[in-house]
Amino acid sequence: MSVTAAKGFTAAGIAAGIKGSGNPDLALVVNNGPRLAAAGVFTSNRVKAAPVLWSEQVVKGGRISAVVLNSGGANACTGPKGFQDAHATAEKAAEVLNKGGLESHSAGEVAVASTGLIGITLPMDKLLPGIEKAAAELSAHGGEKAAIAIKTTDTVHKTAVAGGEGWTVGGMAKGAGMLAPGLATMLVVLTTDADVEADVLDRALRDATRRTFDRVDSDGCMSTNDTVLLLASGASEATPEYDEFATAVRTVCDDLARQLVGDAEGASKDIRIEVVNAASEDDAVEVGRSIARNNLLKCALHGEDPNWGRVLSAIGTTRAAFDPDRLNVAINDVWVCRNGSVGDDRDLVDMRYREVRITADLAAGTESAVIWTNDLTADYVHENSAYSS
Repeated sequence: MSVTAAKGFTAAGIAAGIKGSGNPDLALVVNNGPRLAAAGVFTSNRVKAAPVLWSEQVVKGGRISAVVLNSGGANACTGPKGFQDAHATAEKAAEVLNKGGLESHSAGEVAVASTGLIGITLPMDKLLPGIEKAAAELSAHGGEKAAIAIKTTDTVHKTAVAGGEGWTVGGMAKGAGMLAPGLATMLVVLTTDADVEADVLDRALRDATRRTFDRVDSDGCMSTNDTVLLLASGASEATPEYDEFATAVRTVCDDLARQLVGDAEGASKDIRIEVVNAASEDDAVEVGRSIARNNLLKCALHGEDPNWGRVLSAIGTTRAAFDPDRLNVAINDVWVCRNGSVGDDRDLVDMRYREVRITADLAAGTESAVIWTNDLTADYVHENSAYSS
């Protein structure tokens, strides 16, 4: 149930001393081949962390032999030294893995990912020896430990698996805050033992992230470090049809995205926003995001108040095509707004459970989209005001 579910991969997660708490903070995932194909998508934030800048270069080659991930520091906004540290991390991983008698590794095929506070220089005197320790603990059963090591404010580690006849797609993710991505969300590593080329991986990954991670909008804050990588070992010697493979990748991404929402900082409600009958998919996504980012609505839902007026207010801020007098809104399947006005009795809406479903009908076309978010709570404010300490 993780990055080692697919054949040809080993992983490890250890405590390198990056975190003052002593909790696990360094993960290593290794592709043992025979294929080293890879693809990746990254944050669209114009302020990018050094590991993102490094890994973007690595992915251009279409090959990744290993990924080093650390929690306890984002290595973002750290200037030239930050990039040098990301490079040194990749160099160390290649050196250690070659020393271990594994397949030939080069720094240019080692991706790096970091998460934690922005503006903090990584303690390389702990991180680099940690890579040696992690390499010594690499195992085909190490996926869960790797997933634990990349947690920050996450309360649980996140893994998922899917696949087809004789081949598997597995993955791990971290993320509980700053979930409002473009193409990715926080740190995700996906692996497959299917025998597929890098361009196929890229196509499948972009299609999956566009409809899963890119539609998680927890708090409207986009990270500097968002990274999603997909690695293929080819160890199963099976080459599935594209549609079957893409469906498996999307299934794993969707599972992980739902886990991210469920673990969002301080959340007490998971909110599914489905926009239907939009003039275009872009309109549906824009409206869904606007509803997801309406803090007044998120507060109301936390208080179990089906305040549909705030849904209409959010829709009205978008550029989407609609007639205000034809808008319909349902909350937990009760159509509380019909034709832009009062609908069914709002007291019929049962808000006791964790999941809240909002349907916004634009009556302007046939396209749709689903966005996931969560409520806004006092616990969220407390956690993010105390995080840096």
